Amino acid sequence: MTQKELLETAIFAAIEAGEKILSIYNSEDFGIENKSDDSPLTKADLLAHHCILSHLEKTNIPVLSEEGASIPYTQRSKWDKLWIVDPLDGTKEFIKRNGEFTVNIALVINQTPFLGVVYVPVTRTIYFGTEGLGSYSYVVDEIEPLMNLDDKFKLPKTSSRPLYTIVASRSHLSNETVNFIEDLRKTHGDVDIVSKGSSLKLCMVADGTADCYPRFAPTMEWDIAAGHAVCKFSGKTVIDWLTKNEMKYNRENLLNNWFVVS
Repeated sequence: MTQKELLETAIFAAIEAGEKILSIYNSEDFGIENKSDDSPLTKADLLAHHCILSHLEKTNIPVLSEEGASIPYTQRSKWDKLWIVDPLDGTKEFIKRNGEFTVNIALVINQTPFLGVVYVPVTRTIYFGTEGLGSYSYVVDEIEPLMNLDDKFKLPKTSSRPLYTIVASRSHLSNETVNFIEDLRKTHGDVDIVSKGSSLKLCMVADGTADCYPRFAPTMEWDIAAGHAVCKFSGKTVIDWLTKNEMKYNRENLLNNWFVVS
């Protein structure tokens, strides 16, 4: 498949999965279970997972998904190219019905994001980025995917924010993150702090509505790979706090180090 075909496949997979998620979101029965780590799992997670796999299997590229993450590293380590997928990022926000959840699909080549799609089902907003094209966002009802991509959809968008803006997790604000924010105050003076769920935090840095997203709490590869791509191809960085280099993927340990997006 060409780069454009791969991107289109990911976009259509994310949008269709978003529709499956909304069918549960608008129902009375989420079918909530707890996984082994006590994080919640709903019918929507599983529906979206199978929907996305049905699209991505056509690419003949292996898939690492949150809902299918038991693949041993001895097998994964041989993959120089793979999809990294979170069918429903922000399950807690989904259960709270606050709309701050996303579908995340990334294509990673040699441990580096090559393209990424983040879809927000409630607002029908899609973010995507890929090498050589840049990053874009729009409401999917406005235009056909990958058609008429003029500068008004390109990221980052112009912003006239009076204060340095930090976006942080709505559900996972650690003491280390609070300390990091205090250090930023010393540099930037008054700062604006925005709480947001799921990979929307990365998208806010990518589109210019936030300057920085520090994450000093646990995340997994599928939580951030797609948003990383959107940031990367909008000119932003996702830096591993331990290595001080760009975050890498398809590691033996799928738990991310702390990171800063800016």
